[in-house]
Parts: sequence; C-alpha cells; structure tokens
Amino acid sequence: MYRLAEKVLGYDLLSLCLEGPRDVLDRTQHCQPAVFVASLAAVEKLNHLQPEVVERCVAAAGYSVGEFAALVFAGALGFAEALYAVKVRAEAMQKASEAVPSGMLSVVGRREANYKFACLEARKHCESLGIENPVCTVSNYLFPDSRVIAGHLQALEFLQENARKYYFKRTKMLPVSGAFHTSLMEPAVEPLAEVLKSIEIQKPLLCVYSNVDGKKYMHSKHIEKLLVKQVVSPVLWEQTMHSVYERKQGTEFPYTYEVGPGNQLGAILKQCNLKAWKQYKHVDALEDEEAVDT
Repeated sequence: MYRLAEKVLGYDLLSLCLEGPRDVLDRTQHCQPAVFVASLAAVEKLNHLQPEVVERCVAAAGYSVGEFAALVFAGALGFAEALYAVKVRAEAMQKASEAVPSGMLSVVGRREANYKFACLEARKHCESLGIENPVCTVSNYLFPDSRVIAGHLQALEFLQENARKYYFKRTKMLPVSGAFHTSLMEPAVEPLAEVLKSIEIQKPLLCVYSNVDGKKYMHSKHIEKLLVKQVVSPVLWEQTMHSVYERKQGTEFPYTYEVGPGNQLGAILKQCNLKAWKQYKHVDALEDEEAVDT
C-alpha cells in the first residue's frame, strides 16, 4: 500500500511516517494522506490477525479524512483513486489555510455553555477590528460538552481570553494550519468536486455514516455530493455515534475497532456511550502483533 502511495503522491510516505521530520508530516498536505493510508494499513493488519472481524463487519465511519478510508473499506472507492482525491483535498485545504490566519480551538464547556452565542460575540469582536465577514463557528461535535470551534485567529483568541464568561472549562488551540470544516475552506471545494467527478464511485457494501448529517450513505451520487460538502460543514461525530449505537434496551453492543493512528475516537466513544466503549479495541498499523494480542 505504501509503495502504491509513493507512486500516487510522488514522495516516500512510509519514510515520512516513520522518520519524519515531524513538522513536515504534520502539514495538512502530508498529514491527510498519511492518516488515510495508515488507517487502511491497520485494516489489513486486523484482517491478517482476525479475518472474521472484517468479514462480519456491518458498519463503518471515518472522522474527516477518515471517511475516505471508510468508503474504501466498504468498497465504494478504489484505494489509488481515493488516495489521489485525498491528495487533492489536502493540498487545496493547505492552500486555503494559508490564505487567512485561522485555526481551530478545542473546547470543553460546562452544561451552561452556549457555543453559538460565544461564536457570535467573537465574530462581532473581529468586526470591531475591521475584519470583513469574520468566521467563527462550531466545526466539530465531539461528545457532550465538547466542541471544536474554528475560524479567524482573532476570534479564537477572543474566546480563550473570555473563556470564563462563556462557561468554557478548558480551551486548547489545535496544531492545525487552518479552520477546517468552515466556510474558510470554500476554495478547496472546487478542486475536490472536480476530482470526485472523474472517479468511479460504487454503492457501499456495508453501512457507511456521513460526517455531514450523521446518516448512512444511500448511493454513489450521494457520496460524491457529501464528500465535497464535508470540507465546509461541521463534523457531526457525536451525532454519528448516536446513530451507530442506537439500539433497543437490552440489545448487546457490537465490537468496535478503531483502525489507524491514535486512539482519540475511542476516547470520544467512551464519553458518548460507555457501554459501546466496553467492546472497543484499537489497531495501529505500526504496533507489533504481540502488543495487539495482549
């Protein structure tokens, strides 16, 4: 997979993942393809260790760029074509990020927190500084009382300075270059739409849930449309978790596998649904097999 990725991307992704440098890997244009390939490499590893898990899988979901990996896993997209689309998406989002000083702020709020009101006041603050059409909005719904707010840097700085007023318990700037999943990513829409038009998209072989509305993809045109919309729409991950794990009282929860780098989605699942989390495992493509077995 990494050899094929090198042909599609034009650089050695594997050595960048294993050896860095870290700041180059963290750049959007490299980070997104790296997450995509590492996620699918972890699926291959899981298939090697426990083939019955992959065979019996009934649903998949991916967070942001992970949605492309979920769709490849479900047979809707081919690996090389999807990786090329991810490359175009990542480069376009990197370019959009560089056009405006913007970022993303992770927020854990109290029950009383009103995120919409906080964003509105932050936009007004930006207008007072002479910024036209300022952007400040919730870009990721993670779990109850946790959001990511994205937009102009001045708006995010304002929110950090006034965190107590808005009942924010914790705020932390994320190490990303731009305001992903907001209207500031509008310049990335057209390049991604163009590349998706040229790719053959199939109906998924199993349920795949969309970030845009937290519902299952229905058909290929639906996938094409929502993958483009996802770039400028908030990631409804908390809502997706509720869709995936909604079941009648007394029904058993399925096994859940997080495949790929990091186990943040497991941490979010624990906050969204503790019973579902008890059947959760993480599979990283880079860990040795003994560590997974234990």
